[in-house]
Formats: sequence, C-alpha cells, structure tokens
Amino acid sequence: MVLSDQDIKKALDSKRILIKPKPDLDKQLGSCSIDLRLGDTFRVFDHSRHAYIDPAQKDYSNEITKVIKVPKDGSFIMQPGEFVLAVTLESVKIPSDLMGRLEGRSSLGRLGLVVHSTASIFDPGWDGNPVLELGNLGRMALKLTVGMRICAMTFEELSSKSINPYSKKRYAKYRFQKGPEESRIHEEK
Repeated sequence: MVLSDQDIKKALDSKRILIKPKPDLDKQLGSCSIDLRLGDTFRVFDHSRHAYIDPAQKDYSNEITKVIKVPKDGSFIMQPGEFVLAVTLESVKIPSDLMGRLEGRSSLGRLGLVVHSTASIFDPGWDGNPVLELGNLGRMALKLTVGMRICAMTFEELSSKSINPYSKKRYAKYRFQKGPEESRIHEEK
C-alpha cells in the first residue's frame, strides 16, 4: 500500500520517516509523494581520459569521475547525452516496515531529464541522501539549480518488518551516504 499525503504527513510528524532539512509541506507534499530538492554536489565522468569503464576494477570509478560542488543557489548545466550523479539536498531515513521509491517529476521529464537509470527503490532501513542518476535525453542543455524540486519519493508499506534493514546490512555499499559516491560494484563477490 502506498502512503497518501495524510499518511506521509503523519509519518513525518511522528518521526517514523525522517527528512532533514524539514520539508516545506505546502510546496513539497504531493497527493502520495514528497518532492526532494537538488543538492549542491555532482559527480561527473571524465570520459576524455578513459576509453571505457571496467566495473570490476577496484576503486576505478573514483579515478574516472570528479566531484563538482556548486555554490548555494548556483546551477549546473547538463549537456545533451550527459550522465552525472547528483545528490538530494535532503537526507531520508526510512523505517524497517516501509520502502521508498524515487520517481522523476513529469515537468522535468518533458524537458528530457531522467533522475534514475535503475536505482529507484530505497530499501527498508535506508538512511542517507538519495543519489540521483541524472541523464539528459534531450537535444538541448538543461540548467539545474541547487534547491530546485528534482524528484518525488513515495513510500510503501511492507507486509511485515524487514529482518535485515539496509542500515544494518554488513555489506551495504551505500549506507549513510551524504554525497554522490562512485559505484562500488567492485566490492561484490
């Protein structure tokens, strides 16, 4: 069952779901979702120095990307066909009996922006700043402003509490992340 606006508000009021900084519910609360805003940190791929990506190479992805920090109220220009990692301004903590789902906003999708390639599900027990897998599918550059509403998160009830929530998993690769961390697929056995 997906939480409605009133259920999300109750979950925030009771601290069942924690979002920091506190969202402006008049602007960010939808009928069954809450909008999250674009943070100031981006991880861009340095494709001019490397011919390909080898996901199995240890710490390789950190070598082929660089972090760009944008000033508060600044902007980031995404070129057509570009793919970057970004982070939401808000950190989100989800209890062990809910899961989150990140979705793009229709108004931005109509400009060619996608906010996730594959990682739309946030496991029960998630705690951190959601990372966005931004892609500009359009033919024109897009100006993204720090603090703009970039995506929407919905929450779904589980049939029972998770026995192994994400924040307690021994091998959870992105626990408590604050920025757009590089891929850690090389850690998989």
